[in-house]
Amino acid sequence: MVAAVMTAANLGPRLTGAGFAVFAVGACAWCIVALQADQTGLLLTNVFLLVVDVIGVWRWLGRAQYAEAARRAARASASRSDASLFSFQDLLSASVVDRGGMALGPVIDAMGSVEDGSIAYLVVSDGGVAGVGEVLRRFPADRLAYAEGKVIASIPRAAFEALPAIEADRWPLDARHTRSGIPEIEHDPRPSAKGER
Repeated sequence: MVAAVMTAANLGPRLTGAGFAVFAVGACAWCIVALQADQTGLLLTNVFLLVVDVIGVWRWLGRAQYAEAARRAARASASRSDASLFSFQDLLSASVVDRGGMALGPVIDAMGSVEDGSIAYLVVSDGGVAGVGEVLRRFPADRLAYAEGKVIASIPRAAFEALPAIEADRWPLDARHTRSGIPEIEHDPRPSAKGER
């Protein structure tokens, strides 16, 4: 059950890989039970599951190395005078906060423009528990900055809640960097990419 929670939570490659490792230990234990009880079907099933688990460990813990390399590159680029980098993998597991550090919601996804490869908007979850009762909001990417694993928004909570909700299965199709006509977005400058307020 612990392994199922670790893998289903999808909280990053390291935790998911560890979940597969726990599954692999369980499969090994069941193989021992099957050998002792002379249960060929149980043995074959768990040998197959063990192979799947080993592949999962290899894939996800291997990806953890790439994720760590991306984080190192982002940290190193933050000290440069030109535009710094951020990891898309970290972006998709980040929380959006206002300038005061108050949480607005987690990033669900990012939509990009085919023409120039830029991020058009983020889909941010507002409220709900484990996806139940949540409201999805489109947040223009040009009103956000990324720093220290968090997305910093240029508007307060009240303005965030005033952003129009989007339907879970019908997201906006245009890639324009619109600001939704909300005064706090129209007149408030973009937050600093370095996380300064």
